[in-house]
Amino acid sequence: MVPKAIMIREFGNSRVLQIEEVNIGSPGEGELFISQSAIGVHYHDIYVRTGLYKTLNLPGVPGIEATGTVESIGPGVTDFKRGDRIVYVTSSYGAYTTHRLLDARLAVKLPEFVSDELIATNFSRALTVQMLTKQVLNLQSSHTILVTAASGGVGRLLCQYANSLGVRVIGSVSTFEKAELARSYGCDYSLIYGQQDFIRMVMDITDGKGVDVVYDSVGADTFFQSLEVLSLCGHLVNFGQSSGPVDPLRMTTLAKKSLTISRPILFHYTADTAIYKTMAYSVFNIFREGTLRLPPAEPRSLKDASTAHDILESRRGGGSLYLVP
Repeated sequence: MVPKAIMIREFGNSRVLQIEEVNIGSPGEGELFISQSAIGVHYHDIYVRTGLYKTLNLPGVPGIEATGTVESIGPGVTDFKRGDRIVYVTSSYGAYTTHRLLDARLAVKLPEFVSDELIATNFSRALTVQMLTKQVLNLQSSHTILVTAASGGVGRLLCQYANSLGVRVIGSVSTFEKAELARSYGCDYSLIYGQQDFIRMVMDITDGKGVDVVYDSVGADTFFQSLEVLSLCGHLVNFGQSSGPVDPLRMTTLAKKSLTISRPILFHYTADTAIYKTMAYSVFNIFREGTLRLPPAEPRSLKDASTAHDILESRRGGGSLYLVP
């Protein structure tokens, strides 16, 4: 089989995602040659494709995570053997491909109880939840939180996991249909962030105090609303911007209630290999316990990556999309 990859040669709409034959070569020092089986599709990929994130050198292959099988091993690699199933997440991109060379430090062996499609669609998301609830801050059962995009890819995992910890969870979404969905994903309350009385409703739920933490992945459309509903000394974690980048913020805005803000990037928290592997094993344990309800995975052919992006970007769904090489 001739290796093929989705190549971006210019930033733009989904039509810039074109499949091409590529030359992979042999694994070098510390590398694995991987035959891929399932490739995750995420909003991060859209930010890269449009050029909002200037983090992919063109021409380049997008994609941050996938599962696959080790086909051959380069010099100096001792932890893997041919036939090992692995998953990875990387800030160096290159996942939208049938085969690839991969730094062995990024690969994590998959346990038998985790399927390729489940982990390809949820690995970076579950790692993000672990980062948000354990690394950025240590979420406690005494907390009340607001999660924007509560029915989305990360949101649905975050709400369910927080609920399992005993946290009171308020979810915000863009439509009434998604509000029903969010309630099924562990939200004690589910609100529409565009409704006029949104701030009053959050304050009523919290007896006028506001929430301890807001996890905001929407960005421009919700950011300043999120600040309004925080309690004294509350914390806003902005970890995405699906509606666009956030406008500049005056420090005096934070001073009104002694607020703090974080803008975490997953790859900074996984830069240390030992921490990355520990986080990965924690994710596997969560899936083994079976406490999270996940929608069915939605496969698309690698050559139809543009269609997958259109589905995700339209907000019609796509939270479990993956590409089949």
